[in-house]
Amino acid sequence: MKQFNPTTASRRHITVVDYSTLGGAKSFKSLKKRLKSHAGRNNQGRITMRHQGGGNKSIYRSIDFGEDKVGMAGKVVALEYDPYRTAFIALVVYADGERRYHLAPQSLKIGDTIRSGEDAPVSIGNRTVLKRVPVGIYVYNVELSPNRKGQFGRSAGTSIQVLAHEDGYTHLKMPSGEVRKVLWNCFASIGQVSNAEHNLVTIGKAGRSRWLGIRPTVRGSVMNPRDHPYGGGEGRTQRGTRRPKTKWGKITGGHKTRKKKKWSNKLILSRRK
Repeated sequence: MKQFNPTTASRRHITVVDYSTLGGAKSFKSLKKRLKSHAGRNNQGRITMRHQGGGNKSIYRSIDFGEDKVGMAGKVVALEYDPYRTAFIALVVYADGERRYHLAPQSLKIGDTIRSGEDAPVSIGNRTVLKRVPVGIYVYNVELSPNRKGQFGRSAGTSIQVLAHEDGYTHLKMPSGEVRKVLWNCFASIGQVSNAEHNLVTIGKAGRSRWLGIRPTVRGSVMNPRDHPYGGGEGRTQRGTRRPKTKWGKITGGHKTRKKKKWSNKLILSRRK
């Protein structure tokens, strides 16, 4: 983590991730594109996700979550920051000259060689089927079903532990503590996702949140009664409702939201704590 001299009140506590480990070849232009900003609105222009809008313009990098260049070695030529995700990304050049962006695991360095396939060695950055991964090893960017590309274990610092192999399934322990079964012919990458210090960042000031496209969040207790169940009253008052509720009156505290008949319930061996 990088800290700053306290030249202002907000700068006293502000921290950023140290990007000194990044660098290498110049980023590849054809793998980038500009995405339209929707500021939390749907195709009718209505806000469906509050507290979004503004922020610096960003360029999206097309990430290869499947890493389907099976059997072909790829060389890491650059490690880069990605404004659309918390993890760092690696620019990989394959033997046939094709370039692709991959999620970078922790301790991956420029010049390293990575492989993908059922016979790929079990080493950092390589991608292989779960049944070949020894028990106790950590993986990331895991498929939920074959040929669906990596769907979970993709954010900064995330790692999923392999607990067992049984009856065509691999038992995985998620960062939340949940233990679930995944078909053992699904692919996963070996290691832990890079930028593990991301959760230690201190924003420091309101303006930095606005740079990130995050708009202010107003407390319900300071709203009018027509705008929130907690609103109204003279000065500071109690909540006024027996159970905690959302802005739209839906109960939140201790209320289960997962569907009772969800198809994946049978794959969950132990729920998160």
